[in-house]
Amino acid sequence: MTHATALPLRHLLLAVAVVAIWGSNFVVIKYALDALPPMLLAVLRFAIAFVPACFFVARPAVGWKNLAGYGLFVAVGQFGLLYLAMRSEISPGLASLVIQTQVFFTLLLAVRLAGERVLPAQWLGLALAVAGIAVIVLHTDGTTTPLGLAMVLAAAFSWACGNLVGKRAGRVNMLAYVVWSSAFAVPPLLVLALVVDGPARMQTALAAADAGTWAAVLWQSFANTLFGYGCWSWLLARHPAARIVPMALLVPIFGMGASALLLAEPLPGWKLMAATLVMAGLAINLFGPRLLQRRDRA
Repeated sequence: MTHATALPLRHLLLAVAVVAIWGSNFVVIKYALDALPPMLLAVLRFAIAFVPACFFVARPAVGWKNLAGYGLFVAVGQFGLLYLAMRSEISPGLASLVIQTQVFFTLLLAVRLAGERVLPAQWLGLALAVAGIAVIVLHTDGTTTPLGLAMVLAAAFSWACGNLVGKRAGRVNMLAYVVWSSAFAVPPLLVLALVVDGPARMQTALAAADAGTWAAVLWQSFANTLFGYGCWSWLLARHPAARIVPMALLVPIFGMGASALLLAEPLPGWKLMAATLVMAGLAINLFGPRLLQRRDRA
């Protein structure tokens, strides 16, 4: 691992490309949901992410129970709820922002379950993020409903649960971890698809799917999952996490920007205020503890 003071330009551009893919993927999800029911889209995403990658990526050295837990929380809980909400209950731009509250759910779960201590700066970050969510609640409209907001918050909570499961796995290759955990996501997602979407609707959607729809599905599996997590793991293996992880703060910026540019999602003042509050909370949560530690050592 290199400890250079700055990322090489190629590595920086690769990190930006990954977060741009992750952020703009919310627009791709919305496009795919126009043709496919949500649970079917989730089934296809994780089935294609597992096969054929499982033949080329070795299973990480973690237990099956851990892989199953991560797959259920992230694939089924996070993306199942996110896709359901994005079908008609929340705009892609706001979804890309609200889902980032997983950071704070992870923090609170770590306090509750692992006894970790929360620093004052992290409480401040949490308060700012809550204020941002409150702004959204006060301005829900036809494109974002209270139900949609609640579903994405529940998806963020499920993601946080997955984070804690992933933490117990230790230091593993994230690409391999995501690929093999996807195997446990497909069966329950398929059951949910049969119940929620219905066999007839699934069959009709698959028969009507065009090249654009399949491109959106493949983008979910290969660009967002395999390329994104593969490159992210490659970067983390070569640089301190403190230089790579903060790049993830750009995901909502790309998400809201792409939604405004490609889907004409409006960005009124209240939405920008909410984004500023949530992003400020995320930034304080990420950088605050580190800055306090440096101050204490000075």
